Amino acid sequence: MNILHRCVPMFVTVCLLLACQPIRQPVAESANLAQAVPVRTSAVELTQASTCEESFTTHALDFSTGTRIREIRTYESNGAGVAVNDLDGDGDLDLVFASVDRESAILWNEGNLTFVTQTLDDLYTRGVAIVDVDGDGALDIVFTHRGLETVSFWRNQGADAGRPTFARESLPGVTAYAYAMAWADLNNDGALDLVVGSYNTDLRQNGIKAPVEDENAGIILYARQGDGFMAQRLAPDAEALSIGLVDLNGDQALDLWVANDFDLQDQVWLRNGVEWEVAKPFANTSHSTMSIEWGDIANNGSLALFTTDMKPFDTSPEIMAAWEPMMKAMMEGAIHVADDPQLMENVLQVRNPDGTWRNEAVVRGVDATGWSWAGKFGDLDNDGYLDLYVVNGMVALNMFGHLPNGELVEENQAFRNTSDGMFAPAPEWKLGATTGGRGMTMADLDNDGDLDIVVNNMRQAAQLFENRLCGGSNLQVDLRWQDGQNTNAIGAQLTLRTSHGVYQRDVRAAGGYLSGDPARVHFGFPADTELLALEIVWPDGASSVVEAPTANGWLTVTR
Repeated sequence: MNILHRCVPMFVTVCLLLACQPIRQPVAESANLAQAVPVRTSAVELTQASTCEESFTTHALDFSTGTRIREIRTYESNGAGVAVNDLDGDGDLDLVFASVDRESAILWNEGNLTFVTQTLDDLYTRGVAIVDVDGDGALDIVFTHRGLETVSFWRNQGADAGRPTFARESLPGVTAYAYAMAWADLNNDGALDLVVGSYNTDLRQNGIKAPVEDENAGIILYARQGDGFMAQRLAPDAEALSIGLVDLNGDQALDLWVANDFDLQDQVWLRNGVEWEVAKPFANTSHSTMSIEWGDIANNGSLALFTTDMKPFDTSPEIMAAWEPMMKAMMEGAIHVADDPQLMENVLQVRNPDGTWRNEAVVRGVDATGWSWAGKFGDLDNDGYLDLYVVNGMVALNMFGHLPNGELVEENQAFRNTSDGMFAPAPEWKLGATTGGRGMTMADLDNDGDLDIVVNNMRQAAQLFENRLCGGSNLQVDLRWQDGQNTNAIGAQLTLRTSHGVYQRDVRAAGGYLSGDPARVHFGFPADTELLALEIVWPDGASSVVEAPTANGWLTVTR
């Protein structure tokens, strides 16, 4: 057990189970929606922290990965992810950690940032998602793995009292070697589908000489059919570190973007009805794309797309000397092709008026963040604009043998959105940890209305960065879809209309680098903001509107 000592005022449960809210047709900006559907709402008032420090407070968690490996080399060093969701339905968001060298674990959130650790007998895991796989209303756990294993499925068995139990089962029909994964309803049948990608370089290290000839390698879409899954292999070659399911062409359908390591370019498929069309929408991409993230960073109704890569943010002679042998080796081994779109740096795609994309990472100040893994947007200071956090570090004796312990030590990078979609470094937030971050997620873990951050580090204890910034207000939203198998409405689009502007979010299950996002969506905004309406576009295109939701609350909307 790891107890984080801080007295946080308990949130006050109001739970106003209301009759169906008045439903109106969405305003003109939300055109092309299907029929309006009724919802009921319940609200929980969240009590904000009584004191603030204008920074984050760091806590070590009772979990670590990589500490059992004596000599870490390249692909072991990729580390593992972390997922967050409310597994036991007590209102507190729980954590699940993957591990490359030991058992995975659930950290049960007991409130007040107190966690109880429960190990899961699942070894050598990479990615993790907490998602209702079978549509029974209970959240399950899914892991990807190192080596030649496919996903492992931990079915939520429920509980007579207290915490639920989990039983390890297979997903019928799912046999692929899975490194990265993503979940959503991709064929509009109401059930969640699974996309997985292999890391073929790692497969070769494990004895598969030609992964492209193995039907279990590559990018595979598993469509839910009855109690099982039907496979569609989209590509045989993959070095998949992240998979994004995001609408790239504005047609209201989720497209598929695979982030590949090394010289293998990122792969994109646009959804056209039931077909998937190969596309190359970007003039530039990151070279070794570690993670994919997206959000409306300027509150202008248009998504920006962010990917991480390797580029030192400090170019002092000492730092460049640490990087030089690795960079030289990579450049010598690189395969250069004509019109190669790959850049060895972070890329921030912003949409042009004609629907194409341009890279503005340099002009917006986020092209170089170090040897970067997970990068995520979140409104950390509750001012209404999405900020950015990127975790860094690398350890591999065969790459950094010239450094102590074979480790490149770098600070994580935090950026404050300057209220115009531009970013400024925020060292005052005290998020510059040097603990070798890999997977990362954001969620309100102490129910005080702001986003905390959890990082699964490599060779050191996982960390929780408790948000103690001052100011602002918030609304958090959980969606429930009682009559569907997609019970948390993964893929839903939310628009919050306010006196200070319009904010957009979406519901995701897995993303970033090997990690899982909470189904509970967070909006931040200035303290004097009037909330006008919350508009919901459900995954099937139906729409609902909640009039004048209450700020500083956690709202559950049930269809």
